[in-house]
Amino acid sequence: MNRFVHFELASDDVEKTAQFYRDVFGWKVQKWEGPVTYWLVETGEESEPGINGGLMETDGTFRGTINTIDVPDLDAALDRVVECGGQIVVEKGVIPGVGYQAYFRDVTGILVGLHQADPTAGM
Repeated sequence: MNRFVHFELASDDVEKTAQFYRDVFGWKVQKWEGPVTYWLVETGEESEPGINGGLMETDGTFRGTINTIDVPDLDAALDRVVECGGQIVVEKGVIPGVGYQAYFRDVTGILVGLHQADPTAGM
């Protein structure tokens, strides 16, 4: 089975959003030193149940929380999404040194991310 492994908070004011979650929940939110602008969010200790996530700037295309599912083959998962009536919103893209990411809407309009881990991606 494929599981939710990551969440993203999409905001048009990432600094303000980051500070809010730090203040309210004590989460660790820090800018990622990768090739794209992104903030990593740690919600607790690795030994505790739960998932960590990210904070991304949006132009309004995405807003709110987006949950991401880990898949072994992103292309096959995207094909299956379309076969089952879903719609690809953002095609497969590379996150250098991390893997591949895409976004889709399910048949009821829910926005979901898909991720295929690959530390050699884009290298």
